[in-house]
Amino acid sequence: MDVNVQWVFTSMALLGLASGMIGTFALLKKQSLIGDAMAHAALPGICIAFLFYGQKSLLVFLIGAACSGYMATVFIQFIVKHTRIKEDAAIGIVLSVFFGLGIVLLTWINQHEGGNQSGINDFLFGKAASLTGNDVNVLTITAVLMVITILFFFKEFKIITFDRAFAQGVGIPVSLLNGVLMFLIVSVVVIGLQAVGVVLMSALLITPALAARYWTERLGWMTLLAGVFGALSGVAGAYVSLIAYVPTGPLVIIFATALFLFSFLFAPKRGLCSKIIRRHVERKKLRVKQLMYERGEQL
Repeated sequence: MDVNVQWVFTSMALLGLASGMIGTFALLKKQSLIGDAMAHAALPGICIAFLFYGQKSLLVFLIGAACSGYMATVFIQFIVKHTRIKEDAAIGIVLSVFFGLGIVLLTWINQHEGGNQSGINDFLFGKAASLTGNDVNVLTITAVLMVITILFFFKEFKIITFDRAFAQGVGIPVSLLNGVLMFLIVSVVVIGLQAVGVVLMSALLITPALAARYWTERLGWMTLLAGVFGALSGVAGAYVSLIAYVPTGPLVIIFATALFLFSFLFAPKRGLCSKIIRRHVERKKLRVKQLMYERGEQL
């Protein structure tokens, strides 16, 4: 296997690992929609960065996407704070406006000279094959730093996720750590845009965590499983994308969804099949007890 292809697989595995681990906390803190808003809001930032820079550069695009995503967050908070609109509705409004603006800019860029060679179209549905050596380095280093950050602050993230009041009581800087967690969510969405795409990146953030939730009640194991599911989805999606010449994003999400469905059906305690079997066994035991009781009364 070519060395560059190996690096693409490695970067996709690390992206999936980081997405799954960070997505665990986003899911438990009920911030799933934030990742979706950030991904869609990144598109106009990428387009504006291209218009200023004039050529493809992942680092410049990521800076533009991060700025655009941050602006979307500010607008969401402003709407929630100064109006009676709920957070989910505010996210929907901002997401739609930013994504619509991004599509307008993308169409305008493609209609002008050099626009088709910009590579921006790859950001819609993702294309791992378009990653260059520098892109892979940026993605790999950033993903590794995010995984290290999660491991380093795992205990603190765990406390602020389940008991914010207790965390404040023992002196944990809750606001600062919430900011760090939000920064990680935005960062993992931004670095995954070229590989997975703005349309589906949020699914890679949440789906592995949802699948992992079916297998364990312990946060540590859930975080680890979500990372493994994300890494498997990333590598499998990138592999099929490279040999079939189709966008990576939909394939990654198909594999992640397959893992979710398997977990939903066959997880030992929370899976649908195990629940059906457990109910059947309980009903059978209850029926046996009823028969024994009825026979006892007859005697």
